[in-house]
Amino acid sequence: MLVYTTAPLEDPREVRTSFPRLEEIGYDGAFTFEAKHDPFLPLATAAEHTAHLRLGTAIAIAFARNPMNLANLAYGLQALSGGRFVLGLGSQVKPHIERRFSMPWSRPAARMREIGLAVKAIFARWEGTAELDFRGEFYRHTLMIPAFDPGPNPFGPPPVFTAGFGPRMTEVAGEVADGFFAHPFNTRKSLLENTLPALERGLAKSGRGREGFEVVCATLVVTADREEDFERVKRAARKQLAFYGSTPAYRPTLDCHGWGDLHGELNRLSKAGRWDDMTDLVDDAVLNEIAVVGARAEIAPALERRLEGIADGVSLTHNRAPDRELWADVVAQLKASR
Repeated sequence: MLVYTTAPLEDPREVRTSFPRLEEIGYDGAFTFEAKHDPFLPLATAAEHTAHLRLGTAIAIAFARNPMNLANLAYGLQALSGGRFVLGLGSQVKPHIERRFSMPWSRPAARMREIGLAVKAIFARWEGTAELDFRGEFYRHTLMIPAFDPGPNPFGPPPVFTAGFGPRMTEVAGEVADGFFAHPFNTRKSLLENTLPALERGLAKSGRGREGFEVVCATLVVTADREEDFERVKRAARKQLAFYGSTPAYRPTLDCHGWGDLHGELNRLSKAGRWDDMTDLVDDAVLNEIAVVGARAEIAPALERRLEGIADGVSLTHNRAPDRELWADVVAQLKASR
């Protein structure tokens, strides 16, 4: 199982030291995400300061851009990184797309499908394998002149991954993407019963099997060296899970375990701003099913049990409280068991 992480960046200049450190520890890849900073720009710097680390966006907001813009960014980073780039795309939600980015929102799964197809059509034109004649419902790309054609990428076009949670967006990944980022608000049971069947339906639409399609599961890790720290980290994890659980889109994970009523109560409390009360509702049963919880030495084998037969890679997620050693011991254990 490949080992990844998403690196939080308060300052884009941090990549000059943080990404080489992740490579030194032995991570297979490190991702940026779209929050306070653009996720693409830091990776150009990271590419110059690393040699083997896979680099990608997990995720960049697709609907804030257009397919040609995404293709250009991805092609450039693929060249700068020597073929180590992954274009990871996600949808965000309607208020952010319309009110933060001033971009259109409609039929998100259909739009994401079209973006994936359009980006690959642009890549095909640049690679010289097809003319550019993409005509979709949301996007149209039919013009490419020599002045704007970069030609074949020396490392080939980068893979395109999409992220999702619901069945339709997950199915889109199987149909048009090269890989899928699974959300951390999942359990082994929900991944088996909800996520994998949707991916299989999408793969069947494209006439493909799982071979060559990569599934990466972001997984919340809860551990600490001291008991007082452990309780603090567990509390932070409960708070994060309470927030997720209050969101209607994430209810299917709770329903898998017969916890659907918990969503209703969390949703009600969230509307009243009662965040501490929400946290108290996430008990040990919920925490231990969604997160991987335990002593440090238990984390790697627990991750393997959680994701065996499901994921090709794990992205260690730590609720914005990074481990001082960047999970070096966990990474070493996971790599030793390959």
